[in-house]
Amino acid sequence: MNLRKEGNAMNEERVYRITVPTPFPVGDVHMYVIAGDRLTLVDAGVKTEEAWQLFVKQLGEVGYAPEDIEQIVITHHHPDHVGLLDYFPHAPIIGHPKADPFLRRERSFMERYVQFFQEFFTECGVDRRLFSQLSKEGGSLRYASRRGLDIMVTEGDAVPGMPGWQVIETPGHAQSHIALYREADGLLIGGDHLLVHISPNPMMEPPAEGETGRPKPLLQYNESLQKMLQYDIVRSLNGHGDDATDIPALVRERLGKQRQRAERVLEMVKERPHTVFDVCQKLFPTAYERQLMLTMSETIGQLDYLEANGYVTKKQEAGRYVYEAVGVSVCG
Repeated sequence: MNLRKEGNAMNEERVYRITVPTPFPVGDVHMYVIAGDRLTLVDAGVKTEEAWQLFVKQLGEVGYAPEDIEQIVITHHHPDHVGLLDYFPHAPIIGHPKADPFLRRERSFMERYVQFFQEFFTECGVDRRLFSQLSKEGGSLRYASRRGLDIMVTEGDAVPGMPGWQVIETPGHAQSHIALYREADGLLIGGDHLLVHISPNPMMEPPAEGETGRPKPLLQYNESLQKMLQYDIVRSLNGHGDDATDIPALVRERLGKQRQRAERVLEMVKERPHTVFDVCQKLFPTAYERQLMLTMSETIGQLDYLEANGYVTKKQEAGRYVYEAVGVSVCG
């Protein structure tokens, strides 16, 4: 049984967890049904018949049917969290504004997406024969729905129909990532932000409309982790795996492992100057050709971290950025 119920002694609201499989290496994904003023679904799994049938079955076990869902909140726009949106045409979709273009996937946005990464990966020294993967990133999108947001929420907003819950912006894993926090009992619905057994990959994205500089998702993720220490979080109900309870310990662990990964990259750059792609090939010698976006996201994140902390600098040579070590101290 995948259902889990969390109750608040101060009111009658209940949170039920529903778990469905995904075709992705991360495995199962959790969704949450909240019986507040409106019956709310938080996140929407993947778009497969198996996921839908299991969702309907588990929803029925807590006394509801799909048509009872009155609204859907998404923690972020990745396919394993938005796949079943098309199955609820009657329910408005709520999320961060930066999720909307990824959900709608209008042609102009998708063309800008590919153009950005072609130019950026050229500067990173990526072998151009791998550029064809950029247009194939849509492979995972067959598990996503195509519906835009109806209601947009940002930092500190209350969520309609969910009294006592507030939005916390947690960019990093995705620019659109939010968590929902209920101060009354310290409950957090954390999406992919505070996963217990794996560290979420901060994914590269193009600048949002009206922005010029590219996001630096690993730096954002680290900031979003530290931000969690500002809240009295008793339990984080996550998008994958187990709940998180000792949030300060998890934050320390994540930041510690981040320093270790950065130290490994720094040792490479100390030996000689590297492009981003040079580092990527060393970090992921068997995976970079199959998972270019994932491996490059991790690599540029480590170099952004080292650059922000003063351990490396970059310069442009023949249209490519080359990173050089500027110190010998370990990261701290």
